Amino acid sequence: MKLSNHLRENLRRLRAVYSDCADVVFHDMVIGGHTPAMLVYIEGLIRLEELDQHVVAPLRDGPGPNPALQDIRNQTTVASVQTCGTIEETVEKISGGNPVLLVEGQNAALVFGLSSWEQRSVEEPTAESVLRGPREGFIETMRTNIAMLRRKIRSPKLKVVTLHIGTCSRTPVAVIYIEGIAQPSLVREIMSRLNRIEIEDVLETSYIEEWIEDNRYSPFPQLLSTERPDVASAYLMEGRVVVMVDGTPTVLIAPTTFFSLLQTPEDYYERYVVGTAIRWLRYFFLAISLLGPSLYVAVVTFHQEMIPTTLMLTMARSREQIPFSALMEAILMETMFEALREAGARLPKQIGSAVSIVGALVIGQAAISAGIVSAPMVMVVAITGIASFMAPRFTIGIPIRLLRFPIMFLAGMMGLLGMILGVIIILNHMLNLRSFGVPYMSPLAPMKNSGLKDVLWRAPRWMLNRRGKR
Repeated sequence: MKLSNHLRENLRRLRAVYSDCADVVFHDMVIGGHTPAMLVYIEGLIRLEELDQHVVAPLRDGPGPNPALQDIRNQTTVASVQTCGTIEETVEKISGGNPVLLVEGQNAALVFGLSSWEQRSVEEPTAESVLRGPREGFIETMRTNIAMLRRKIRSPKLKVVTLHIGTCSRTPVAVIYIEGIAQPSLVREIMSRLNRIEIEDVLETSYIEEWIEDNRYSPFPQLLSTERPDVASAYLMEGRVVVMVDGTPTVLIAPTTFFSLLQTPEDYYERYVVGTAIRWLRYFFLAISLLGPSLYVAVVTFHQEMIPTTLMLTMARSREQIPFSALMEAILMETMFEALREAGARLPKQIGSAVSIVGALVIGQAAISAGIVSAPMVMVVAITGIASFMAPRFTIGIPIRLLRFPIMFLAGMMGLLGMILGVIIILNHMLNLRSFGVPYMSPLAPMKNSGLKDVLWRAPRWMLNRRGKR
């Protein structure tokens, strides 16, 4: 609906929209002592002192009778001034924290870029530990986050396209890419998927992630999330696209692969020998995290001949009073360990770590003393828990922890054959998975020799081709 030439009609419509909104201010004023006008803004979302200094004071002694919008605009000293001509656009600007000036006799309104709100300072991200590198993380304000990327990539080819998603929240979302490096088809596909989202509110990037990923039913993440500007900048230089949502410090990076989720910035900040060794250690313990309890269950239940005789006798003595099978032991202890880990994450930081560590020790020792589980099983679960902490990102650690349970069931029913069957099913799913058309297991499947130098090992810096190296 277009704005009217009559100030009273425009105010009637706006007051109807913002009925029962005590924080919306309608400030009467007279421009130049002749023309009635009204400033509309939301208290707490604008810089009030600057509004008085750069808008109200200049217009009080401003142009003469019946001034044009351009004359009023020239009279103010605000750097960012826009024009809107509809009620819907005016409401959107006001709700976004911008003061709007409505003038009698004008069918358009002036929007002043004086929005401001409280925000926390830039700090080290808590979800991603920093061993070496920049100790700064994204915050909840999208403007600041974009500025942090601009500070690292000082090129006009860094493009930022903004849109609003959510019929109720109208949350600003930014699609960021580097022109000439990112594939235009990838940018168009991401924009197309974002524009197709039909949702009332967007409060975090996960709201968007579930809408735009290729396979919505897969347990594996198909977009990489990070709170670190250096990580986002590195992936932008490789041709990826960053999706940023206002109100959250987490950004999404697309497309991604399974091996990208297992890499950390420190792999590239340390020397290539160290980075390669740590990467192989990470791969090994990822396999332990997924298959450790299942291997124990399969060997103890079906393949005792694989265990050395001395060790077998020791394990038999520890299990002779246990009333449960190896499978039930594993499920019981793994469930308890996951519960302790979740409880430690949800409790306050001062007591969360103490509860999780002390709880694991106390419960494990008590379970052995009570004859509920055997000592080898407690050790296997502890090793598996430590191995799961090697996952560099929480989003890839979750599916590994969940898939551990069905593989344990298969191992308990069919032994090593069940384990192999479970691994084949998982690999088959991952090989068919795509992230915006990119194979999830790339560059290993399909094989790309140029990409293997940054998967199986971290090649020296002078051998890495920046684009698509991960």
